[in-house]
Amino acid sequence: MAKDPMSNFEIPAEMRQLAENSVVQAKAAFDGFIAAAQKAVDTLEGQAAVAQASAKDVGRKAVSFAEHNVTSSFEFAQNLVRAKDLQEVMRLQAEFIKTQIATMSEQAKEIGESAGKVAMIMAKPLS
Repeated sequence: MAKDPMSNFEIPAEMRQLAENSVVQAKAAFDGFIAAAQKAVDTLEGQAAVAQASAKDVGRKAVSFAEHNVTSSFEFAQNLVRAKDLQEVMRLQAEFIKTQIATMSEQAKEIGESAGKVAMIMAKPLS
């Protein structure tokens, strides 16, 4: 029987070393890619968590402001019912309007700042 020509074939040590080095380098490159991808995911998750918390804060503020404004309106209505004359009604109305304008201006400022923070967080590039 004829001898198998491949049985005496040996892979030179230099080729084995080159192949091994290539595998090690490929694994290192892949590990670097995975680490960068994980960092990007972690950053995105962190930004999303902060944005979600900020959005909840905006919602809580809006509900709190609405509650305050409704309470103020009921207090104003009670004061109107107790008014003794038209002059007192006019004074109460002027005070209420002045107070509501100042309150709503402050509330709009706070909501705007909070919403701006959420927008800035969401617009921030991943780093």
